[in-house]
Amino acid sequence: MTTPTPATPEFTPAPEAPKSKKALKKIGGIVVAIVIAVAVKLALPHLTGEAPVHAKVGECVVVTGAENDPKVDTADCSSGKADLYKVEKVFEDTFDLAKCGEELSALAQQLNSDKFVLCLSEVKK
Repeated sequence: MTTPTPATPEFTPAPEAPKSKKALKKIGGIVVAIVIAVAVKLALPHLTGEAPVHAKVGECVVVTGAENDPKVDTADCSSGKADLYKVEKVFEDTFDLAKCGEELSALAQQLNSDKFVLCLSEVKK
């Protein structure tokens, strides 16, 4: 019978656990960074008040900002504010401004995955 020889250090396999832990930490860090980025992207407009308002028929809104990037906020219909409009119709799941016709102003909005058109009439001061 032969006696087994002790393993020499140059032939001892390195433990694999530290490598897999490092890989898991890297992947975990990437996943956390992606989750934070998505949360900031979705929450920031709501925190800064720049998220579109999904107003209902009968509510009034104030429309400000550039024509290609309007800001819409709900307001009291008797407030007398400038750029005050009453929501006459709301069309869901569309950006078709023609649905409002000639007599109403149309404003397409998107809130998360919801897209809609607000048909507005100007509130006289």
